[in-house]
Amino acid sequence: MVAAADGKTSPAISLVAGGIAGGVESACTYPFEFAKTRVQLYGHEGVRNPFMVVAKVAREEGLSALYKGCSTMIVGSIGKDAVRFVAFDSIRSLFEDPETHRSTTAQSIAAGMLTGVVASTTIVTPTERIKTALIDDARTSHRFRSPWHCVAVLWREQGALRALYSGYATTTLKQAGTTGFRLGSYAALKDWERARGLAVDSAVASFGNGALAGTLTTLATQPFDTVKTMAQQARAVGTMDCVRTVYAEDGLRGFWRGTVMRLGRTVMAGGILFTANEQALKVLKSVFG
Repeated sequence: MVAAADGKTSPAISLVAGGIAGGVESACTYPFEFAKTRVQLYGHEGVRNPFMVVAKVAREEGLSALYKGCSTMIVGSIGKDAVRFVAFDSIRSLFEDPETHRSTTAQSIAAGMLTGVVASTTIVTPTERIKTALIDDARTSHRFRSPWHCVAVLWREQGALRALYSGYATTTLKQAGTTGFRLGSYAALKDWERARGLAVDSAVASFGNGALAGTLTTLATQPFDTVKTMAQQARAVGTMDCVRTVYAEDGLRGFWRGTVMRLGRTVMAGGILFTANEQALKVLKSVFG
């Protein structure tokens, strides 16, 4: 994802490796994303353990229910992470030292935040909107037969902009924060370890650094994620209405609703994402140079 100490990664290889990593990560961790979204939309319903939420849904609605909206998220994650890694490498290169290929922590985070805005606008908001609407619909009206049918119905009822870009402001704020913290902290960890002569390219190191970056990211950006999810349910809801609803129901702590579920996913997701990306880069570089 970040430039190696002895050179740069081509945008094409970054694009493919990022797409592979995003698809693998989403497929592996989607049940936790489903559980988190359910909790943010409907509350804990007496269950706070993410594993218990997953088990409860599987028992009452079947295993297939846990993957409602999964195909949309996988497609979105492939595009999102491909864009993320390419944009981050390109933006970060503007800040880095030309000889060492390293940036300060602040520069890495700034590059990550700009990358988040790009990803939200091009890929993330539309796919998150459809994924959330599908999960909401599976619990309520059962109107949508597929992701494409969901898009068609929402487009007809709410117009193109609302159908695909509901919750854009909170999604973009979340993506800017998430990408800034995740990619920025991951890059900073690798630079810190490399400066001290530590091995940074092993699968174990990539997984550990990614998991730590994912934890920091979740705790810092959860309020944006909660409001975003509320704003992207199947029916049209304004962002400020969502903020008022969350606060009225649970106070300030309500903005961290679903944190445990999201941590269950992002800790694993961070490790899987960066490990898959680093390993994909190695394979692609060995094949294409």
